[in-house]
Amino acid sequence: MDETEARHPEPAWRNPDDDAIRELLLSSRVIAVVGCSPKPERTSHQIAKFLIEHGYAVHPVHPAATEILGRKVYPRLADIPEPVDIVDVFRRAEHTPEVARQAVDIGARALWLQQGIVSEEAWRIAREAGMMCVMDRCIAVMHRLLIH
Repeated sequence: MDETEARHPEPAWRNPDDDAIRELLLSSRVIAVVGCSPKPERTSHQIAKFLIEHGYAVHPVHPAATEILGRKVYPRLADIPEPVDIVDVFRRAEHTPEVARQAVDIGARALWLQQGIVSEEAWRIAREAGMMCVMDRCIAVMHRLLIH
């Protein structure tokens, strides 16, 4: 190990490659947006709107709101009445391991932590359960880049 590697070790996690992310986005239909805000100026609200406009069935997850973007809001992932493909998370990193456990419990195919959110513990929980995990990436940006 050289001096640079010692100062900047490789993270224990790694995002899937673009082909795997493209396949996930193309094969998914239902996305739960955890931390979806009812406020239109918030990024989580805007991303949920983008996903709806691109044909996904979006289920906002928020502890207090009742409706966001014309969709019923669920207080917990376990309350969503259909199978979820992707759990898209807009929560601080320290809250994501619990979201990962809930995503595993509902049998989601993937855990997606939005840009700026990294949790090696959440990544490990998802991967050990056989789920795909994407971290520190915006799902809308990746959709624009990979889906033509």
